[in-house]
Amino acid sequence: MTFHPNRHSMSSHWLAFTSNRRFHQQPRLVDRAEGIFYYTPQGQPLYDSLSGLWCTPLGHGNQAITEAISRQLGYLDYAPAFNVSHPLAFELADKLAELAPGDLNHTLFCNSGSEAADTALKLARAYWRAKGRAEKTKFIGRSKGYHGVNFGGISVGGIVGNRKLYGQTLDTYHLPHTWLAQNRFAKGVPTEGDYLADSLLSILEVQDASNIAAVIVEPMAGSGGVIVPSAGYLKRLRELCDQHDILLIFDEVITGFGRLGSLFGADFFDVQPDILTCAKALTNGVVPMGAVISNDDIYATLMDQPGDDYLIEFPHGYTYSAHPLACASALASLAQLTKPALMSKVRELSGVFEQAIHQLKGLPLVEDIRNIGLAGAIQIEADPAHPLKRASDISALCWDKGVYVRFGGNNLSFAPPFICTAEDIQHIFARVAEAIQEYAKTL
Repeated sequence: MTFHPNRHSMSSHWLAFTSNRRFHQQPRLVDRAEGIFYYTPQGQPLYDSLSGLWCTPLGHGNQAITEAISRQLGYLDYAPAFNVSHPLAFELADKLAELAPGDLNHTLFCNSGSEAADTALKLARAYWRAKGRAEKTKFIGRSKGYHGVNFGGISVGGIVGNRKLYGQTLDTYHLPHTWLAQNRFAKGVPTEGDYLADSLLSILEVQDASNIAAVIVEPMAGSGGVIVPSAGYLKRLRELCDQHDILLIFDEVITGFGRLGSLFGADFFDVQPDILTCAKALTNGVVPMGAVISNDDIYATLMDQPGDDYLIEFPHGYTYSAHPLACASALASLAQLTKPALMSKVRELSGVFEQAIHQLKGLPLVEDIRNIGLAGAIQIEADPAHPLKRASDISALCWDKGVYVRFGGNNLSFAPPFICTAEDIQHIFARVAEAIQEYAKTL
Protein backbone atom coordinates (compact mmCIF):
# COMPACT_ATOMS: atom_id res chain seq x y z
CA MET A 1 0.00 0.00 0.00
CA THR A 2 1.47 3.34 -1.05
CA PHE A 3 1.12 6.31 1.27
CA HIS A 4 -0.10 9.48 -0.43
CA PRO A 5 0.26 12.54 1.85
CA ASN A 6 -2.22 14.48 -0.28
CA ARG A 7 -4.90 11.94 0.62
CA HIS A 8 -4.31 12.22 4.35
CA SER A 9 -4.41 15.09 6.81
CA MET A 10 -1.12 14.49 8.59
CA SER A 11 -2.38 16.32 11.67
CA SER A 12 -5.35 13.98 12.10
CA HIS A 13 -3.12 11.36 13.69
CA TRP A 14 -1.26 12.73 16.71
CA LEU A 15 1.62 10.26 16.98
CA ALA A 16 2.69 8.95 20.37
CA PHE A 17 6.15 9.87 21.74
CA THR A 18 7.02 11.45 18.40
CA SER A 19 8.14 14.81 17.10
CA ASN A 20 5.06 15.16 14.93
CA ARG A 21 6.44 18.22 13.15
CA ARG A 22 9.54 16.30 12.09
CA PHE A 23 7.51 13.24 11.15
CA HIS A 24 5.32 15.34 8.86
CA GLN A 25 8.43 16.41 6.96
CA GLN A 26 9.53 12.85 6.31
CA PRO A 27 7.04 10.15 7.36
CA ARG A 28 8.52 6.81 8.37
CA LEU A 29 5.92 4.18 7.58
CA VAL A 30 5.75 0.42 7.65
CA ASP A 31 2.84 -1.46 6.15
CA ARG A 32 3.95 -5.08 6.44
CA ALA A 33 6.03 -7.25 8.74
CA GLU A 34 7.31 -10.79 8.60
CA GLY A 35 9.79 -12.57 10.84
CA ILE A 36 12.46 -10.10 11.91
CA PHE A 37 11.68 -7.54 9.22
CA TYR A 38 9.38 -4.59 8.70
CA TYR A 39 8.68 -3.44 5.16
CA THR A 40 8.01 0.12 4.06
CA PRO A 41 5.17 0.89 1.62
CA GLN A 42 7.88 1.05 -1.07
CA GLY A 43 8.97 -2.50 -0.21
CA GLN A 44 12.23 -1.65 1.60
CA PRO A 45 13.04 -4.29 4.27
CA LEU A 46 14.04 -3.02 7.71
CA TYR A 47 15.64 -5.14 10.39
CA ASP A 48 13.47 -4.85 13.50
CA SER A 49 16.27 -4.25 15.99
CA LEU A 50 13.97 -3.58 18.98
CA SER A 51 11.31 -6.30 18.58
CA GLY A 52 8.77 -3.58 17.78
CA LEU A 53 8.80 -1.69 21.08
CA TRP A 54 10.40 -4.51 23.10
CA CYS A 55 7.26 -6.56 22.52
CA THR A 56 7.65 -9.05 19.62
CA PRO A 57 10.39 -11.49 20.67
CA LEU A 58 8.85 -14.23 18.48
CA GLY A 59 9.01 -11.98 15.45
CA HIS A 60 6.15 -10.89 13.23
CA GLY A 61 3.46 -13.03 11.68
CA ASN A 62 3.87 -15.89 14.16
CA GLN A 63 1.64 -18.63 12.79
CA ALA A 64 0.65 -20.25 16.09
CA ILE A 65 -0.48 -16.91 17.54
CA THR A 66 -2.37 -16.00 14.37
CA GLU A 67 -4.19 -19.33 14.42
CA ALA A 68 -5.02 -19.07 18.13
CA ILE A 69 -6.54 -15.61 17.72
CA SER A 70 -8.46 -16.66 14.61
CA ARG A 71 -9.98 -19.66 16.40
CA GLN A 72 -10.91 -17.56 19.41
CA LEU A 73 -12.43 -14.82 17.28
CA GLY A 74 -14.90 -17.29 15.81
CA TYR A 75 -15.68 -18.79 19.22
CA LEU A 76 -15.87 -15.96 21.76
CA ASP A 77 -14.90 -12.47 20.64
CA TYR A 78 -15.62 -10.62 23.90
CA ALA A 79 -16.78 -11.41 27.42
CA PRO A 80 -17.68 -8.93 30.16
CA ALA A 81 -14.85 -8.39 32.59
CA PHE A 82 -17.03 -7.59 35.65
CA ASN A 83 -18.96 -10.36 37.47
CA VAL A 84 -18.49 -12.63 34.43
CA SER A 85 -15.43 -14.31 32.97
CA HIS A 86 -14.41 -17.03 30.53
CA PRO A 87 -12.25 -20.18 30.73
CA LEU A 88 -9.19 -18.81 28.93
CA ALA A 89 -8.77 -16.11 31.59
CA PHE A 90 -8.37 -18.75 34.30
CA GLU A 91 -6.14 -20.89 32.11
CA LEU A 92 -3.82 -17.94 31.51
CA ALA A 93 -3.82 -16.91 35.18
CA ASP A 94 -2.93 -20.49 36.17
CA LYS A 95 -0.10 -20.47 33.63
CA LEU A 96 1.30 -17.21 35.00
CA ALA A 97 1.10 -18.55 38.56
CA GLU A 98 3.09 -21.57 37.38
CA LEU A 99 5.72 -19.45 35.66
CA ALA A 100 6.14 -16.51 38.06
CA PRO A 101 8.72 -16.96 40.83
CA GLY A 102 7.86 -17.97 44.37
CA ASP A 103 4.38 -17.27 45.65
CA LEU A 104 3.43 -14.78 42.92
CA ASN A 105 0.21 -16.65 42.24
CA HIS A 106 -2.60 -14.12 41.68
CA THR A 107 -3.08 -12.09 38.50
CA LEU A 108 -5.04 -8.95 37.71
CA PHE A 109 -5.32 -8.38 33.96
CA CYS A 110 -5.20 -5.03 32.20
CA ASN A 111 -4.32 -3.74 28.74
CA SER A 112 -0.80 -2.33 28.85
CA GLY A 113 2.32 -1.84 30.89
CA SER A 114 1.15 1.65 31.82
CA GLU A 115 -2.08 0.28 33.25
CA ALA A 116 -0.14 -2.49 34.98
CA ALA A 117 2.05 0.05 36.79
CA ASP A 118 -0.92 2.09 38.00
CA THR A 119 -2.75 -1.09 39.02
CA ALA A 120 0.26 -2.20 41.06
CA LEU A 121 0.45 1.15 42.86
CA LYS A 122 -3.26 1.04 43.71
CA LEU A 123 -2.90 -2.54 44.89
CA ALA A 124 -0.04 -1.57 47.20
CA ARG A 125 -2.06 1.21 48.80
CA ALA A 126 -5.13 -1.00 49.14
CA TYR A 127 -3.05 -3.70 50.80
CA TRP A 128 -1.72 -1.38 53.49
CA ARG A 129 -5.16 0.05 54.19
CA ALA A 130 -6.50 -3.47 54.57
CA LYS A 131 -3.64 -4.10 57.00
CA GLY A 132 -4.72 -1.09 59.07
CA ARG A 133 -1.71 0.94 57.86
CA ALA A 134 -3.51 3.67 55.91
CA GLU A 135 -0.61 6.08 56.45
CA LYS A 136 1.58 4.06 54.06
CA THR A 137 0.73 5.97 50.89
CA LYS A 138 4.00 7.21 49.42
CA PHE A 139 6.08 5.53 46.73
CA ILE A 140 9.73 5.35 45.83
CA GLY A 141 10.78 5.03 42.18
CA ARG A 142 14.16 5.48 40.55
CA SER A 143 15.82 8.09 38.38
CA LYS A 144 15.72 7.12 34.68
CA GLY A 145 13.04 4.54 35.47
CA TYR A 146 10.07 4.11 33.15
CA HIS A 147 6.71 2.83 34.33
CA GLY A 148 4.43 3.91 31.53
CA VAL A 149 2.63 7.17 31.00
CA ASN A 150 -0.42 7.09 33.26
CA PHE A 151 -0.38 9.41 36.25
CA GLY A 152 0.93 6.88 38.72
CA GLY A 153 3.54 5.68 36.28
CA ILE A 154 4.97 9.11 35.54
CA SER A 155 5.00 9.83 39.27
CA VAL A 156 7.26 6.90 40.12
CA GLY A 157 9.06 7.13 36.77
CA GLY A 158 12.30 9.03 36.63
CA ILE A 159 12.52 10.38 33.08
CA VAL A 160 12.10 14.13 33.31
CA GLY A 161 10.69 14.59 29.82
CA ASN A 162 7.76 12.36 30.74
CA ARG A 163 6.89 14.45 33.80
CA LYS A 164 7.66 18.12 33.29
CA LEU A 165 4.53 19.11 31.33
CA TYR A 166 2.06 17.77 33.87
CA GLY A 167 2.71 19.53 37.14
CA GLN A 168 2.07 17.92 40.51
CA THR A 169 2.04 14.11 40.54
CA LEU A 170 1.78 11.52 43.33
CA ASP A 171 3.84 11.93 46.47
CA THR A 172 6.92 10.07 45.30
CA TYR A 173 10.66 9.98 45.94
CA HIS A 174 13.40 8.60 43.73
CA LEU A 175 16.47 6.46 44.18
CA PRO A 176 19.47 7.39 42.04
CA HIS A 177 19.86 5.47 38.79
CA THR A 178 22.44 2.72 38.55
CA TRP A 179 24.57 4.11 35.71
CA LEU A 180 28.10 4.76 36.96
CA ALA A 181 30.95 6.26 34.97
CA GLN A 182 33.35 3.59 36.23
CA ASN A 183 31.15 0.93 34.62
CA ARG A 184 31.38 2.44 31.13
CA PHE A 185 31.65 -0.23 28.43
CA ALA A 186 31.06 -2.99 30.98
CA LYS A 187 29.93 -6.20 29.36
CA GLY A 188 26.80 -7.64 30.94
CA VAL A 189 26.17 -7.10 34.64
CA PRO A 190 28.65 -4.55 36.02
CA THR A 191 30.64 -5.11 39.19
CA GLU A 192 30.28 -1.68 40.79
CA GLY A 193 27.11 -0.30 42.33
CA ASP A 194 25.61 -2.54 45.01
CA TYR A 195 25.93 0.36 47.46
CA LEU A 196 23.47 2.45 45.43
CA ALA A 197 20.61 0.47 46.97
CA ASP A 198 21.50 2.02 50.33
CA SER A 199 20.22 5.35 48.98
CA LEU A 200 16.85 4.03 50.14
CA LEU A 201 18.06 4.58 53.70
CA SER A 202 18.70 8.26 53.00
CA ILE A 203 15.10 8.67 51.83
CA LEU A 204 13.78 6.85 54.89
CA GLU A 205 15.79 9.11 57.19
CA VAL A 206 13.55 11.97 56.09
CA GLN A 207 10.27 10.28 55.12
CA ASP A 208 10.25 7.32 57.55
CA ALA A 209 9.29 3.84 56.39
CA SER A 210 5.92 4.09 58.14
CA ASN A 211 4.79 6.38 55.30
CA ILE A 212 6.13 4.32 52.37
CA ALA A 213 3.87 1.85 50.60
CA ALA A 214 6.26 0.45 48.00
CA VAL A 215 9.47 0.73 46.04
CA ILE A 216 9.05 0.14 42.31
CA VAL A 217 11.97 -0.51 39.96
CA GLU A 218 12.70 -2.26 36.70
CA PRO A 219 15.21 -5.09 37.12
CA MET A 220 16.96 -3.43 34.18
CA ALA A 221 15.96 0.12 33.20
CA GLY A 222 15.03 -0.46 29.57
CA SER A 223 13.53 2.73 28.21
CA GLY A 224 16.04 4.79 30.18
CA GLY A 225 18.80 3.30 28.03
CA VAL A 226 19.37 -0.31 29.15
CA ILE A 227 20.87 0.67 32.48
CA VAL A 228 21.95 -2.54 34.20
CA PRO A 229 22.31 -2.80 37.99
CA SER A 230 25.26 -4.51 39.62
CA ALA A 231 24.86 -8.13 40.67
CA GLY A 232 23.91 -7.50 44.31
CA TYR A 233 21.92 -4.29 43.95
CA LEU A 234 18.44 -5.83 43.79
CA LYS A 235 19.23 -8.31 46.56
CA ARG A 236 20.19 -5.40 48.80
CA LEU A 237 17.02 -3.51 47.86
CA ARG A 238 14.95 -6.60 48.74
CA GLU A 239 16.73 -6.86 52.07
CA LEU A 240 16.07 -3.21 52.94
CA CYS A 241 12.41 -3.42 51.95
CA ASP A 242 11.99 -6.45 54.20
CA GLN A 243 13.71 -4.70 57.09
CA HIS A 244 11.48 -1.63 56.80
CA ASP A 245 8.15 -3.27 55.93
CA ILE A 246 7.94 -1.87 52.39
CA LEU A 247 6.56 -3.70 49.38
CA LEU A 248 8.91 -4.28 46.45
CA ILE A 249 7.42 -4.06 42.95
CA PHE A 250 9.29 -5.19 39.86
CA ASP A 251 8.20 -3.64 36.58
CA GLU A 252 8.98 -6.48 34.17
CA VAL A 253 7.17 -5.06 31.16
CA ILE A 254 10.45 -5.23 29.22
CA THR A 255 12.38 -7.95 31.09
CA GLY A 256 9.47 -10.38 31.37
CA PHE A 257 9.34 -13.55 29.26
CA GLY A 258 12.90 -14.16 28.29
CA ARG A 259 14.65 -10.93 27.33
CA LEU A 260 17.48 -11.62 29.79
CA GLY A 261 17.69 -15.32 28.99
CA SER A 262 15.58 -16.18 32.04
CA LEU A 263 11.82 -16.06 32.06
CA PHE A 264 11.78 -13.01 34.36
CA GLY A 265 14.33 -10.49 35.55
CA ALA A 266 13.46 -11.72 39.05
CA ASP A 267 14.79 -15.14 38.04
CA PHE A 268 17.91 -13.68 36.43
CA PHE A 269 18.86 -11.69 39.54
CA ASP A 270 17.40 -14.29 41.96
CA VAL A 271 15.24 -11.75 43.79
CA GLN A 272 11.51 -12.14 44.34
CA PRO A 273 9.31 -9.04 44.46
CA ASP A 274 5.94 -8.79 46.20
CA ILE A 275 4.25 -7.62 43.01
CA LEU A 276 5.40 -8.13 39.40
CA THR A 277 4.02 -6.30 36.38
CA CYS A 278 4.30 -7.52 32.80
CA ALA A 279 2.92 -6.82 29.32
CA LYS A 280 4.55 -6.53 25.84
CA ALA A 281 5.98 -10.03 25.17
CA LEU A 282 3.08 -11.59 27.08
CA THR A 283 1.12 -11.61 23.81
CA ASN A 284 4.10 -11.04 21.50
CA GLY A 285 2.67 -7.54 21.03
CA VAL A 286 -0.17 -8.88 18.88
CA VAL A 287 -3.08 -7.98 21.18
CA PRO A 288 -2.74 -5.35 23.94
CA MET A 289 -2.51 -6.95 27.38
CA GLY A 290 -0.85 -6.33 30.72
CA ALA A 291 -0.82 -8.27 33.97
CA VAL A 292 -0.11 -7.60 37.63
CA ILE A 293 0.92 -10.68 39.62
CA SER A 294 0.80 -10.43 43.40
CA ASN A 295 2.00 -12.68 46.18
CA ASP A 296 -0.19 -14.84 48.41
CA ASP A 297 -0.11 -12.42 51.35
CA ILE A 298 -1.45 -9.45 49.37
CA TYR A 299 -4.21 -11.56 47.82
CA ALA A 300 -5.22 -13.17 51.13
CA THR A 301 -5.19 -9.84 52.96
CA LEU A 302 -7.68 -8.29 50.54
CA MET A 303 -9.83 -11.41 50.28
CA ASP A 304 -10.09 -11.86 54.05
CA GLN A 305 -11.53 -8.44 54.85
CA PRO A 306 -14.71 -8.47 56.96
CA GLY A 307 -17.99 -7.68 55.25
CA ASP A 308 -20.74 -9.24 53.18
CA ASP A 309 -19.58 -11.69 50.53
CA TYR A 310 -21.12 -9.64 47.72
CA LEU A 311 -18.77 -6.70 48.37
CA ILE A 312 -15.95 -6.07 45.90
CA GLU A 313 -12.58 -6.73 47.53
CA PHE A 314 -10.53 -4.57 45.15
CA PRO A 315 -12.67 -2.11 43.18
CA HIS A 316 -10.54 -1.90 40.08
CA GLY A 317 -10.51 -3.23 36.51
CA TYR A 318 -10.99 -2.42 32.85
CA THR A 319 -13.59 -3.14 30.19
CA TYR A 320 -11.01 -5.19 28.34
CA SER A 321 -9.42 -6.99 31.30
CA ALA A 322 -8.63 -10.58 30.30
CA HIS A 323 -10.01 -9.99 26.80
CA PRO A 324 -10.57 -13.39 25.12
CA LEU A 325 -8.41 -12.55 22.10
CA ALA A 326 -5.60 -11.30 24.33
CA CYS A 327 -5.78 -14.47 26.44
CA ALA A 328 -5.60 -16.63 23.31
CA SER A 329 -2.62 -14.65 22.04
CA ALA A 330 -0.86 -14.86 25.42
CA LEU A 331 -1.31 -18.62 25.79
CA ALA A 332 0.02 -19.19 22.27
CA SER A 333 2.95 -16.86 22.95
CA LEU A 334 3.84 -18.45 26.30
CA ALA A 335 3.68 -21.93 24.81
CA GLN A 336 6.64 -20.92 22.66
CA LEU A 337 8.52 -18.58 25.01
CA THR A 338 8.68 -21.20 27.77
CA LYS A 339 10.35 -23.86 25.64
CA PRO A 340 13.80 -24.61 27.11
CA ALA A 341 15.32 -24.69 23.63
CA LEU A 342 14.25 -21.11 22.94
CA MET A 343 15.64 -19.80 26.24
CA SER A 344 18.86 -21.67 25.51
CA LYS A 345 18.99 -19.96 22.12
CA VAL A 346 18.46 -16.54 23.76
CA ARG A 347 21.37 -17.15 26.09
CA GLU A 348 23.54 -18.29 23.19
CA LEU A 349 22.60 -15.27 21.07
CA SER A 350 23.26 -12.99 24.05
CA GLY A 351 26.96 -13.75 23.72
CA VAL A 352 26.87 -12.94 20.01
CA PHE A 353 24.92 -9.77 20.73
CA GLU A 354 27.40 -8.68 23.42
CA GLN A 355 30.35 -9.14 21.09
CA ALA A 356 28.63 -7.37 18.19
CA ILE A 357 27.44 -4.31 20.08
CA HIS A 358 30.76 -3.82 21.87
CA GLN A 359 32.61 -3.84 18.56
CA LEU A 360 31.28 -0.30 18.16
CA LYS A 361 33.44 0.87 21.05
CA GLY A 362 35.90 3.42 19.72
CA LEU A 363 33.62 4.83 17.05
CA PRO A 364 33.26 8.61 17.11
CA LEU A 365 30.52 9.93 19.43
CA VAL A 366 30.10 6.58 21.23
CA GLU A 367 30.57 7.33 24.93
CA ASP A 368 29.21 4.13 26.45
CA ILE A 369 27.81 0.71 25.52
CA ARG A 370 25.70 -1.40 27.88
CA ASN A 371 24.18 -4.85 27.47
CA ILE A 372 22.36 -7.62 29.30
CA GLY A 373 20.79 -10.66 27.69
CA LEU A 374 19.37 -9.71 24.29
CA ALA A 375 19.18 -6.03 25.18
CA GLY A 376 21.66 -3.23 24.85
CA ALA A 377 22.19 0.47 24.30
CA ILE A 378 24.76 2.68 22.63
CA GLN A 379 25.07 6.02 24.38
CA ILE A 380 25.84 8.87 22.00
CA GLU A 381 27.79 11.92 23.10
CA ALA A 382 25.19 14.67 23.31
CA ASP A 383 25.43 18.02 21.57
CA PRO A 384 25.17 20.50 24.47
CA ALA A 385 23.13 22.89 22.35
CA HIS A 386 20.74 20.17 21.11
CA PRO A 387 20.90 17.28 23.61
CA LEU A 388 18.41 14.99 21.85
CA LYS A 389 19.42 15.61 18.24
CA ARG A 390 22.34 13.29 17.53
CA ALA A 391 20.69 10.00 18.51
CA SER A 392 17.60 11.02 16.56
CA ASP A 393 19.64 11.83 13.46
CA ILE A 394 21.62 8.58 13.66
CA SER A 395 18.37 6.63 14.02
CA ALA A 396 17.14 8.26 10.79
CA LEU A 397 20.35 7.24 9.01
CA CYS A 398 19.92 3.68 10.26
CA TRP A 399 16.43 3.65 8.72
CA ASP A 400 17.94 4.61 5.38
CA LYS A 401 20.39 1.72 5.76
CA GLY A 402 17.60 -0.78 6.41
CA VAL A 403 17.49 -0.96 10.21
CA TYR A 404 14.71 0.30 12.47
CA VAL A 405 16.50 1.66 15.55
CA ARG A 406 14.74 3.16 18.55
CA PHE A 407 16.32 6.24 20.12
CA GLY A 408 15.52 7.78 23.47
CA GLY A 409 17.39 10.75 24.86
CA ASN A 410 20.98 10.23 23.76
CA ASN A 411 20.70 6.43 23.55
CA LEU A 412 20.17 3.99 20.71
CA SER A 413 18.45 0.92 22.14
CA PHE A 414 18.44 -2.64 20.81
CA ALA A 415 16.44 -5.76 21.64
CA PRO A 416 16.28 -8.01 18.60
CA PRO A 417 13.73 -10.82 18.25
CA PHE A 418 14.66 -14.19 19.72
CA ILE A 419 14.33 -15.74 16.27
CA CYS A 420 17.34 -13.80 14.94
CA THR A 421 20.45 -15.57 13.77
CA ALA A 422 23.98 -14.59 14.72
CA GLU A 423 24.39 -13.23 11.19
CA ASP A 424 21.30 -11.03 11.58
CA ILE A 425 22.74 -9.45 14.71
CA GLN A 426 26.07 -8.83 13.03
CA HIS A 427 24.35 -7.27 10.00
CA ILE A 428 22.35 -4.95 12.26
CA PHE A 429 25.38 -3.58 14.08
CA ALA A 430 27.47 -3.30 10.92
CA ARG A 431 24.82 -0.97 9.50
CA VAL A 432 24.51 0.96 12.75
CA ALA A 433 28.29 1.43 12.77
CA GLU A 434 28.14 2.82 9.23
CA ALA A 435 25.41 5.26 10.25
CA ILE A 436 27.39 6.51 13.27
CA GLN A 437 30.55 6.98 11.24
CA GLU A 438 28.77 8.79 8.42
CA TYR A 439 26.97 11.08 10.84
CA ALA A 440 30.16 11.92 12.73
CA LYS A 441 31.76 13.09 9.47
CA THR A 442 29.02 15.71 9.05
CA LEU A 443 29.82 17.44 12.35
